[in-house]
Amino acid sequence: MQRIKISKEDPEFSRIALGFWRLNDWKMSKAELLAFIEKSLEMGFTTFDHADIYGSYTCEAMFGEALKQRPTLRHKMEIVSKCGIRVISNNRPENNFHSYDTSREHIIRSAENSLKNLHTDHLDVLLIHRPDPLMDANEVAEAFRHLRISGKVSHFGVSNFTPFQFDLLQSRLDFPLVTNQVEISLLQMETLNDGILDQCQQRRISPMAWSPFGGGRIFTGISEQEERLRNELQKIGEQLGGAAIDQVALAWLLKHPSRIIPVLGTGNLNRIRGAAGALGLELSRDHWFRLWTASAGQEIP
Repeated sequence: MQRIKISKEDPEFSRIALGFWRLNDWKMSKAELLAFIEKSLEMGFTTFDHADIYGSYTCEAMFGEALKQRPTLRHKMEIVSKCGIRVISNNRPENNFHSYDTSREHIIRSAENSLKNLHTDHLDVLLIHRPDPLMDANEVAEAFRHLRISGKVSHFGVSNFTPFQFDLLQSRLDFPLVTNQVEISLLQMETLNDGILDQCQQRRISPMAWSPFGGGRIFTGISEQEERLRNELQKIGEQLGGAAIDQVALAWLLKHPSRIIPVLGTGNLNRIRGAAGALGLELSRDHWFRLWTASAGQEIP
């Protein structure tokens, strides 16, 4: 598995990350989850993406209980987590409604809860999960500095931020934000034109792509767009020696010069093993634009 530095200095991530949003749905025992983590690391998938709210505030603790069985694995991985969203949950009775909270107190408390749940003494990267209309950039910066000085978080970034929102927060920091995690796929191509990927290139940081298969619609969608795209993925896969459509879809993302890091949300080791094969695919410019055209349903302007 290839590894890249996601910013000019640190940290270093695996070229494809694994996400644990749906960990609850995988119905794994503690032993099965530990085996999954170990096998993923053996294949070179070292970057694990979390958020405090995943699984109604339960997924981090499930992962942490598995990691607790083999704590030596921690130094082999990079853990990313996110905070800043509050959802109604029996596990958070103080949350009366769905909202955002990027206050200093909430960020610090969320990060410390993540550390406790994950059974680790630090997070490699902490992201603000969503833009908050009430975000005070000075207050977020204070929280980041506190967590950084205390050694609880090594690096910071954002998720779903516009370039202007990114620049606002960066303007209050004396250290760089290292990524912006956004939705990017052949079924969500707006990010190609909204300035986010351009900003990542400008700042020499790698964006992370959540839902790189359009929430699975690339495989199972029945709309005209989805069927058209799937047919083109299959044709190009055949031209590339029989590559699977998920490999071609990932190779499309990997070819972008901003060095996108796709985040896979699967607990299927065969799917993960197959995804690694995307790293060996070389899409031509014609391949890349054929897929763009299949998704858009029209030629480029």
